[in-house]
Amino acid sequence: MHFSCAARTDIGIVRSGNEDNYLMLAERGIFIVADGMGGHAAGEVASEMAVRITSTAIGTVRGMGDEEVSERVREAIRTANDAIFERTLSEHDKRGMGTTATVLVLLPRRYLIGQVGDSRAYLLRGGEFHQLTKDHSYVQEQVDAGLLTPDQARVHPYSNVITRCVGAGADLVPDLYFGNLEQGDIILLASDGLTGMLEDEQLTRILSSEGGPQNWVDRMIAEANRRGGLDNITAIVIRIDSVESNTGEHPVAQTAAGERL
Repeated sequence: MHFSCAARTDIGIVRSGNEDNYLMLAERGIFIVADGMGGHAAGEVASEMAVRITSTAIGTVRGMGDEEVSERVREAIRTANDAIFERTLSEHDKRGMGTTATVLVLLPRRYLIGQVGDSRAYLLRGGEFHQLTKDHSYVQEQVDAGLLTPDQARVHPYSNVITRCVGAGADLVPDLYFGNLEQGDIILLASDGLTGMLEDEQLTRILSSEGGPQNWVDRMIAEANRRGGLDNITAIVIRIDSVESNTGEHPVAQTAAGERL
């Protein structure tokens, strides 16, 4: 499977520091976006720990079946959770820190996503833009209960209150999502600094335009900043250029913008 990818994080216009972190290990097909919280640099610590520990614990999933990959990703996120939670207990200035984690693993012709918090994964296919993940947030719970519409949730004063995060407690259950991939698919991973500023229609328009992953990432971040840049902004874009089987081949890292699994 051949794909192109790009990523970037930006402090935004309002914040004085960046508590987002991301990881793009294209040669292993692992991509992570984490949005930290906690203040006094604690959020930055939590998100950095999440991407580093999770990616290390996942390792390589080459040759694994879906159940094995699911368990590997689930346990990797839990390992990061345990380490972050332990640090909140042992370091006074880290109390209350935590982070979201959206973890994408590309497999031959399919993907797996591990999800905690309100950073998101989207899929653009054939002009249709779909949110693949579901937020762990107060407003999402209100939407599920029929008390808010999605449009109302976007502007609700508690729209940034999450109900599940990495590092908040001793026990954590990540959500897992599997799906198939097709040639031409575009996957977006993003922190809420992007999705809170741009509507789905605007994201679709940028991802459907001329250019490629790096151009799209830069344009989305620029547009989020133009609209106020109220939070840190992080985006990873992966375009599936081919889903041809490479049975018997080893992963080939071509460039930062083009990889093959």
